[in-house]
Amino acid sequence: MLASLSPALMAQGFWEDSHGKLTLRNYYFNDGYRDGGEDRKEWAQGFLLNLQSGYTAGTVGFGLDALGLSGIKLDSSRTHAGTGLLPVHDDGRAANEFSSLGVTAKMRIGATVLKTGTLLPKIPVLVHNDGRLLPQTFRGTQIEYTGIRNLYLHSGHLDQFKLRNSTDSVDIYPQGYSGKKGSDFDFAGATYAFTPSLSGTWYYGEMREFYRQQFLGLVHKQPLGPGSLTSDLRYFISNEAGEARNGKVDSDMFSGLFTYKLGPQALGVGYQKVSGDTALPYASVSTVYSFSNAGVGKFIQAGEQTWMLRYDYDFAAVLPGLSFMTRYYKGQNGDFKGREAREWESDTNLRYVIQDSTFKGLGVELRKATYRSTYASDRDNYRVYLTYDLALW
Repeated sequence: MLASLSPALMAQGFWEDSHGKLTLRNYYFNDGYRDGGEDRKEWAQGFLLNLQSGYTAGTVGFGLDALGLSGIKLDSSRTHAGTGLLPVHDDGRAANEFSSLGVTAKMRIGATVLKTGTLLPKIPVLVHNDGRLLPQTFRGTQIEYTGIRNLYLHSGHLDQFKLRNSTDSVDIYPQGYSGKKGSDFDFAGATYAFTPSLSGTWYYGEMREFYRQQFLGLVHKQPLGPGSLTSDLRYFISNEAGEARNGKVDSDMFSGLFTYKLGPQALGVGYQKVSGDTALPYASVSTVYSFSNAGVGKFIQAGEQTWMLRYDYDFAAVLPGLSFMTRYYKGQNGDFKGREAREWESDTNLRYVIQDSTFKGLGVELRKATYRSTYASDRDNYRVYLTYDLALW
């Protein structure tokens, strides 16, 4: 069949279904340490060029994606560097600029898609971090299958990653690891929609020679009075693997969030409990797939119990594009290296995206986080984002 297709016809879907987008991020970050020491504060401009092709025609379709990342220093100093926005040289000064290019080759056969190269994993056992100027990226191969109704299958292998403020690729290692020998990360999982309102997810991930982790999740949405109630339940089981290079791992974590939405308002109540002798393990600098992954803290120490209260409001009826969020966390009964771990955090976000005119799509977001802890530095965190997406074609 492929032999009967002309090169022009084979490439038709490759170009027609392609698209490109340039994302601009202007980011000011200020981390104030209340226990003494210099505050960390920097200002930088980021550029994210995302190019995605379609697939060539035929039984087997081929495509190619590219992700260009670049960051430029606008303001920093030796005494205030280290926010995670920019690379830091050996002399303590932030780099003036840094850039990288990631390429992903892809192949599609029916309902199966294979990708290899630069990946941005967003799965329960590994979520890439996009909380600074540029995203954390990984290198590896993954396969996705959607050929069975209501079922999504996913597996892959990752062997290196780049920190969100670095151009260097390094082996994967867990958060808190100080050794020199990293590892690879394997994963497999599935999501099934039992009904339009109920879905279940299972994932398995293993960082070789460090730890293995299973995840089980259920999401249910139902009408309740004039609004709707969404229940999001998550459970992690983690143990050491192979050589256990970072020591013993013994951690189970239950995380549940219940959100009631009524018109433009949403009120959420969450509870989380870590059981076992160690904290929840996760890949270095990555995001923890839990409602407790707050602006500063993560609330995942051994034995820790956390409550959360969250409120959201969408001002669409008054000023379209304006939204507000505030949340409060309180963690207690945790253990950090033999010390009592108690912590609390209050986060507030205000975001506005221009809906029309010449500057349509320009977003402005203000974030403030107050964090207090018995085992980590007390911090007052302020962030200002300016974002703009420009469709190239």
